[in-house]
Amino acid sequence: MNKAQIIEELTRHGTRANVAGMARFGIRAKKVLGVSAPVMRGLARRIGKDHKLAGQLWRTGIHEARFVASLVDVPADVTERQMESWAADFDNWAVCDSVCGNLFDKMPWAYAKALAWSRRPEEFVKRAGFSLMAWLTVHDKKAPDAKFVPFFRAIKRESTDERNFVRKAVNWALRQIGKSRPGLRMRAIAVAREVRRIDSKSARWIAADALRELTAVGRG
Repeated sequence: MNKAQIIEELTRHGTRANVAGMARFGIRAKKVLGVSAPVMRGLARRIGKDHKLAGQLWRTGIHEARFVASLVDVPADVTERQMESWAADFDNWAVCDSVCGNLFDKMPWAYAKALAWSRRPEEFVKRAGFSLMAWLTVHDKKAPDAKFVPFFRAIKRESTDERNFVRKAVNWALRQIGKSRPGLRMRAIAVAREVRRIDSKSARWIAADALRELTAVGRG
């Protein structure tokens, strides 16, 4: 399939109701067709892997085309420059998290980007840093716990960011490390307690939500 055929198929499956529903969940972009995730994943499986096509789909600026691009791109062909370029284009949490979980967490620079992006001022680039942290704990199962320890400092430092999509990603990263890494659960709880003492509404919310889940995991 070429780019035009893919866009035609995505357009055919899109609905205004889905666009409205996505907007209610904060998924907004300049071009949204309203296609469901199962349809996009099925389409990506039929397409197969194609790095050049992924780039063409990304450049359309269409939300759904970018989701498909993250699934069909070839990790071995993705460059650090591409990661930076795509991250700069992130305009909502859904495309940010999808690209990080489908593609970017497979890159050799993923850990470094997670830390570097966590310091960036742009809302969805910063979110991408913490999204990467969360996805890496899920997907990089062979990595030693030591690779995740530096994430705690970033989590504590950025816990005062009041922007909703940032604080939710910070919280996600903290919870996911504690859940996916048994050896780091107690440390994640300790960090959550440190965050709870910070004079920030965002930090207190992140800590309370993380502690609720992490201490429940411990009781289970």
